[in-house]
Amino acid sequence: MTKITCRDYGFECKYEVEGDVESVIDEYRKHSDEEHGIEYSVETLTQVILRQQS
Repeated sequence: MTKITCRDYGFECKYEVEGDVESVIDEYRKHSDEEHGIEYSVETLTQVILRQQS
């Protein structure tokens, strides 16, 4: 299980998503695009998750 929050990226947003890596990436990409107008690549978010886990 992994978790990403908007606060990880400096947003004043309480959004967070937790679950398996693939679903976390999909849900966070959808949220960041719809709410913040930012499109993160799968690769970028994968790197963030890997750094958090080490």
